[in-house]
Amino acid sequence: MIDNVKSIALAAALGLGGLAILKSINRRINAYDFSGKVVLITGGSRGLGLVIARKLASEGAKIAICSRNKEDLIKAKLEVETITSEVIAIPTDLRDRTQVNKMMQSVRETYGLIDVLINNAGIIQVGPYDSMTIEDYEEAMSVHFWAPLYAMLAVIPHMRRRSQGRIVNISSIGGKVSVPHLLPYSASKFALTGLSEGLRSELKKDGIIVTTVCPGLMRTGSTRNIDVKGQHEKEYTWFKISDSLPFLSMNVESSAKKIINACRYGDAEVVLSYPAKLATAIHGVFPGTSADFLAGINSIMPDNAEEGGMVKKKGYQSETAVTKSFLTALDDEAADKNNEKE
Repeated sequence: MIDNVKSIALAAALGLGGLAILKSINRRINAYDFSGKVVLITGGSRGLGLVIARKLASEGAKIAICSRNKEDLIKAKLEVETITSEVIAIPTDLRDRTQVNKMMQSVRETYGLIDVLINNAGIIQVGPYDSMTIEDYEEAMSVHFWAPLYAMLAVIPHMRRRSQGRIVNISSIGGKVSVPHLLPYSASKFALTGLSEGLRSELKKDGIIVTTVCPGLMRTGSTRNIDVKGQHEKEYTWFKISDSLPFLSMNVESSAKKIINACRYGDAEVVLSYPAKLATAIHGVFPGTSADFLAGINSIMPDNAEEGGMVKKKGYQSETAVTKSFLTALDDEAADKNNEKE
């Protein structure tokens, strides 16, 4: 009897192992080839978007990037042109659907079609609940929800006609676990996560593969360009240090590679960094416990300043000796590399 059980267990283990191997082989065989494909990256002028553009350009993709900042776009285009001549940069305010549609038309006029859309553009507003206004929430939603939706509405009909296409939505761990002092950001990223997951289910039958990416803290160098409210220097200090430490944050190059591979293999979702994976897992099983833990964290974070807390400042306007110290060296290094410094 015991021998029979062992035999069955061994056979089951071998069977599962064999299925895993076959799945891995099939995954490799059906991997998406970016060579010659047209890839549109929103927010591609700096940070993560620029790193993704570099990497895909090196794989032979035709690159289109867009951003509100014309100067950043020019710099990014010149940089990507050192890798490939197939790159265009289009100044676009993604919060304006008319501008989004015009930008999409410009990409199609240049390249003929759009194979891959990567919704990467984002903003970060750091500060306590009491310092946030309804306009802060509206701005976060316009960038993180409406802008990706406008872009997808513009490309999906064309992808459907060809029965193929890839869409990557860069959400956040903040779109799975709401983090104190990031409420507009988290709320809007939750909305994007839900939209992205739902579209994957509905569009797969049309040959369109949608991937949701949820990064944790990432060393892109973008902290100097975040919006800070409340006690500006204190808020910026905790955020920039957290975003700089290697055991809490992830290298942007590694993140970009994982994002591209998730698109390549058609993954439904990828959560980046071990801390983010751990936080997601714990919150999924013990949501009350994780919420109480975050409430404890919130109790030691800076509260709203009585005067001036509602004023919005940029990260670079909130620097201190601490935020310019060795503690943030990795983040500053990333800013130099990824067009995040003026």
